[in-house]
Amino acid sequence: MYEHLLVPVDGSELSLKAEEHAIGLAKMLGARITALTVEPPLPVLVVEQSAVAYDVATFQEHEKRCEAHARELLAVFADKAKHAGVAFDGQFVITDNVQQAIVDVAGKQECDLIVMATHGRHGFDALIHGSLTKSVLSHSQLPLLILH
Repeated sequence: MYEHLLVPVDGSELSLKAEEHAIGLAKMLGARITALTVEPPLPVLVVEQSAVAYDVATFQEHEKRCEAHARELLAVFADKAKHAGVAFDGQFVITDNVQQAIVDVAGKQECDLIVMATHGRHGFDALIHGSLTKSVLSHSQLPLLILH
């Protein structure tokens, strides 16, 4: 049925829940997993009402920290998948457009299911914090398995 699962991860408890479910599902289906972690870019630095550019060393240091964090998250997931006998690949992207990164990587990697966990926010809380899962659902043509 499904052969290639995309699982966005960020190290949170909900993310760990998605990892466990995805590994179990992939093992049952004989599918493989591509995990994705999205790291934030450096925020715009504003001093006295004008944007200030970061120096090259600052950008490079930020990229190194992002890559190290992503590798750490993905290595833990990779170990779990390997232990379960599930083929695994890890990807990371630096962007502030998380939902578009998820949709783009799912398409580029030819995934056929996205597995995500949600906080299940409603009302005012959902309005304030938004819903990454709802955004992915509205931007993706792929089926989405949502864990709550």
